[in-house]
Amino acid sequence: MSRFASLGSGSRGNGTVVEIGGERILIDCGFTLRQAEARLDRLGLKASELSAILVTHEHSDHIGGVGTLAYKYGIPAFASFGTLEAARRSTPLIGTAVNAHEPFHIGAVAVQPVVVPHDAREPTQFVLRWADTAIGVISDLGCVTPFVVEQFSDLTGLFMESNYDETMLIRGRYPERVKRRIASELGHLSNSQSAAFLEAVANENVRVVVGHVSEENNHPDLLREAFAPRAGQVRSLTFATQDEGAWWTELEDPAPTRQAGRLGL
Repeated sequence: MSRFASLGSGSRGNGTVVEIGGERILIDCGFTLRQAEARLDRLGLKASELSAILVTHEHSDHIGGVGTLAYKYGIPAFASFGTLEAARRSTPLIGTAVNAHEPFHIGAVAVQPVVVPHDAREPTQFVLRWADTAIGVISDLGCVTPFVVEQFSDLTGLFMESNYDETMLIRGRYPERVKRRIASELGHLSNSQSAAFLEAVANENVRVVVGHVSEENNHPDLLREAFAPRAGQVRSLTFATQDEGAWWTELEDPAPTRQAGRLGL
């Protein structure tokens, strides 16, 4: 049985662990070494059990702890060429560069990088496939392109971003330049954009976790309001937080008949 969980998700650090095809793969690590070890332990895992670390882009809340974690435990790290080049300016990371447009394998698991619009050197998100299971992890994109929708359709598991509420961002205390950056096509997805993305890729078998929620510019009630209409389109729908992350979402074989989703927060 495949499954995925969040170590924590937000502007103070991100990490998503995926168990699939006999591999344990961590996507991003924006936590200190001690924090990452503790958060993995909370999920019943040890860092030494990780098969690989995939890095989406060089921003510190995604890559800050990758170098020390990979070095201490001898875990191979993979990222696009652009991400590695940008990261090496500020992060002690030794990793393998992958073609952002071609799949590669970790054991029996096929890893498909997906190029996304974000203000980083060569940002990618990932879809992991094994047998009939496909798990996608996507955050840190400013708009949803047809290519992104195509790549993240027909999944059995999805971790996705819903970063901000438009009104809270506009009325918030961030400097105007930061507000413009967040709301730009190279920034992050709003609740309404994320809900529309989910509607575009939803299927009756996919289990969804929504994360990368801004603590400053979003609110649980607004998330519920935005995603409640989509809950019935998916198998389940829950949310990750910065401090607690999200517990394991377990994936069964695709269901032969439709089951109504549940909405939790």
